[in-house]
Amino acid sequence: MKTIEIFDPAMCCPTGLCGPNINPELMRMATVTDTLKRRGINISRHNLKDEPGAFVSNSVVNQCLQEQGAEALPITLLDGEIVLSKDYPSNKQLSEWTGIPLDFVPVR
Repeated sequence: MKTIEIFDPAMCCPTGLCGPNINPELMRMATVTDTLKRRGINISRHNLKDEPGAFVSNSVVNQCLQEQGAEALPITLLDGEIVLSKDYPSNKQLSEWTGIPLDFVPVR
């Protein structure tokens, strides 16, 4: 089974779904993450504000941040390798990686 980790920029809360103006992309990612977790996929998100240790302890993410700075976020790892940075994975990408259709989630 594949492992997906998403390293988010610093946000006000773990999902970024707070405040009066909710970013639709963060809403999509929260929905997709929850759906994949319920289907048994090993997927997690790490918020720089709440979990800075996860960014420091992951050598791949740490090196990327050393080289590119926080502008590289969000960073997505698939089985420990960077597959995407500076953007969130699309539903299509996540479906390809996991084999789970995500057609019902609003598309980006």
